[in-house]
Amino acid sequence: MAKAKVLTKDEVRRVLRIAETLNHGQRDKLALALSIMGGMRVGEIAALTLGDVRGIDGRAVDIIHLAKHQTKGNRSRRVFVGDELRRILSIFLGHSKELPDAAPLIASSRTGRHMCTVTLSTRLKSIYRAAGIDTSSHAGRRTFATRKNELGIGMATIQQLMGHSSIQTTALYCHVSDEQLRNAANAD
Repeated sequence: MAKAKVLTKDEVRRVLRIAETLNHGQRDKLALALSIMGGMRVGEIAALTLGDVRGIDGRAVDIIHLAKHQTKGNRSRRVFVGDELRRILSIFLGHSKELPDAAPLIASSRTGRHMCTVTLSTRLKSIYRAAGIDTSSHAGRRTFATRKNELGIGMATIQQLMGHSSIQTTALYCHVSDEQLRNAANAD
């Protein structure tokens, strides 16, 4: 199986812009942002409730606490929310004030319940395709890991951010560019 594409910064902007133009644009943009900017798995995104991302003050949380039943491997984990992801989350929450904490964050437009993982995965892949990018829904997560690696963040830290039990798994997510190789070769 081929690895998902690592998106360029321009491709990320294009994908998020295209998501906004579709029906349920804010929902889809948030799902993409959670993947690309939060490194979350599609199943984790699909399992989120509004209460998972909304603090008691009604604002977006700094850390999303995922329970065991929401993650792969049945291990709870934390997702740290960066500034841009928090901004996107805040916009979405501004339109969801009247909904209870137990309501799904990414709801199916057909049923109003949690969107199933396969449906969300298919939705994200179709948005990538609409942006002219042939990749899987996993591209966001791979992009997240690679960007952190490019910034010089250590593999053990990226492993924690990704929720991997093995650092070898994390290493598989991180694409190494020619520029990184050149810089490493020239480092003293």
